[in-house]
Amino acid sequence: MPTRSAPSYPFEIRKSAIQGRGAFATRRIRAGQRLIEYTGDRITPAEGDRRYQEDGMARHHTFLFTVDEDTVIDGKRGGNDSRYINHSCDPNCEAVIEDGRIFIFAKKAMTPGTELTYDYQYERTPEHTKEDEEFYRCLCGSPKCRGTILAPPKKPRKSAAKKAVKKAAQKGVKRGTEKATKATKAGKTTGATKSTGATRATKGTKATKAANGTKAAKGTKAVQSSKRPTKGARKTGAKRARA
Repeated sequence: MPTRSAPSYPFEIRKSAIQGRGAFATRRIRAGQRLIEYTGDRITPAEGDRRYQEDGMARHHTFLFTVDEDTVIDGKRGGNDSRYINHSCDPNCEAVIEDGRIFIFAKKAMTPGTELTYDYQYERTPEHTKEDEEFYRCLCGSPKCRGTILAPPKKPRKSAAKKAVKKAAQKGVKRGTEKATKATKAGKTTGATKSTGATRATKGTKATKAANGTKAAKGTKAVQSSKRPTKGARKTGAKRARA
């Protein structure tokens, strides 16, 4: 009976300047290409916390990846080479959840020798302290490095008061414009303006209509042939972080 051969991935595992071992492209990789599934034991978050006692770690290091509120994947047990793909704040790959499974896709085209990375975006909570930032310190070395593998802080929403002021200001501008328009219409049009056909031509030329809504702009072949993941996919909130 023939044996089933291991899947051939477009990368190899070797020492990384970012951390430990990493995944490096062995051939050209195209943007949008699905590279590997993140596999391992599917367990509960509670079991994940039991397996990895972070209180004894000097710096965070686990292989847990959140699928949803009830499920995490432990890549250390029953996992594959996906667990060696390192974090970067300026990644060339991304993790995507499809039907409860996690896949790593290439965000950019890559040449052989390029290290594969994706943004871990560990769960951030209001309770996280400066000590936690250090515990989740990032070593990616990118010019865009935010200093931590925790997800970027969410931008504060505009207060209701600020929104109300902005809305009132916009209404004031709109009313002023409407009054100015009415005043213009009420004025007599000069003979010169009436007699010129240039104004009408400018309003409805073929060139103007094409600029407003060309078929190419609405649905180019490039958009239609996009190699992005399926519609049902969503970016993962990333790996688990301690509360």
